[in-house]
Formats: sequence, C-alpha cells, structure tokens
Amino acid sequence: VGVHSGVFDSFDLGGAAGAPIVSVAEGGSGAAWQPAFAAADPTAVRGTVGGLLLAGATATLTLTVDPAQNPYFSFASMVVPSNDFFIGNDSPTAFRLFDASGQLALGSIVQRASDIWDAGHEVFDPAAAAFVGNNDLFAPQNSVVALNFAELAAFNGLTTGAGYVFTSGLAASTEIYRISFSASAVPEPAPIALLLAGNLMVGALQVHVSRLGFAAGCAFALGFGDY
Repeated sequence: VGVHSGVFDSFDLGGAAGAPIVSVAEGGSGAAWQPAFAAADPTAVRGTVGGLLLAGATATLTLTVDPAQNPYFSFASMVVPSNDFFIGNDSPTAFRLFDASGQLALGSIVQRASDIWDAGHEVFDPAAAAFVGNNDLFAPQNSVVALNFAELAAFNGLTTGAGYVFTSGLAASTEIYRISFSASAVPEPAPIALLLAGNLMVGALQVHVSRLGFAAGCAFALGFGDY
C-alpha cells in the first residue's frame, strides 16, 4: 500500500503489465512495485499489510502521514489461486483519503469480484498457478491488463495450499475484500507546533485489510512474497 501525492500509476486497463504490477500479480510480492513507487513519488509513505488472507482474516498497518502532502491511497494485492490475477487501483487518484483540511474523507474501500484484474502477462494454466500448482512453470501470454474474474471457476475442485478444495462461487457483485481506515492527529513537539500553527498536522493512519468471507473462495496475498 502507499499514501501519496497522486503521481504513481502502476498499471493501466488495456496496457501491457509492467514489472511493478507483475511482481504483485504473479508472486504476491512488492519487489518491483515498492521501488517503482518510491522512485515516482519519493515522499510517499509505503508499507505492506499482512500476508496471505484466507476467508474472514484481517491485518492492520499503522502509518505516519502528512495529509497535505500525501492525500491519496493506492494498493495492490495478488489474488490466488491464479497465474496473474490481482486487485488494485488503475488511477493513482482514484481514492482520496484526506480532504483539503486534512480530515479523513474515506472510511473504506470495498472490492468485488468484478474488480479483479488479469495482468495478461502469464498464460492461464492451473498446473502453473500459485496456490494450486507450481508457480515456477511460467509461460508468457503477451497480452494486456483486463478485468477478469470468471476464469477463477476453472480452478474449481483443485486443492489449495491451505488444504481446502477451491470453489469460486463468485458473482460480479460478490464482495471479496475490504480496506478500512482510521486516523488520529500526532501532536508535534511544542517549538515545531508553534511554527506550524494553522497548518495541517501529521497524523497516524491505520490501514485495515479484510478478506470478506465466502465459502472456499479466492484468497489474497498483499506483498506476501512468492508462492
């Protein structure tokens, strides 16, 4: 995840997936996403929340941010089982967390099955898919980023790395993932506070990610590493 000024764009619908989003979509890793984010927006506050989230699981991250400098929020997470499915925001300014006065303006982001992306970088192959197969058996697809959740049904009946038998059961409107936020001001030391009188204060932002429960469905790996 990243709280930022609104300039880092890690992928585009209809465009070829670059290394930043491929690192997330194919391995659940921010190995390329995080450095690209830092290079594009050096003042952004970035982090990784949790790991593999199964149904009903949650994880929390606390960040210290300046809402005047970094009012926007971006995220990316792999969806498993898949070869290169993920969730994330296409536009860097899609989610404005803080308003002009520095107040939290967004309580949560809900992702539905219809929000799942296919990076178009790896050929669909259950035998080579993370969480149900051997993720090292990569074959290039040379396609583009597109919305795609229906293909997950092709994994039905396969045993996952967590030991359960996968059944998609997803409709386009099925809620699958929630990111929620809470924020509080962090008081500055007295001399600095006097200099900043009337300006926005730095705040502590808590980012909570939740895998919404539905039976034997997909799981999420936000910056978890390689499967």
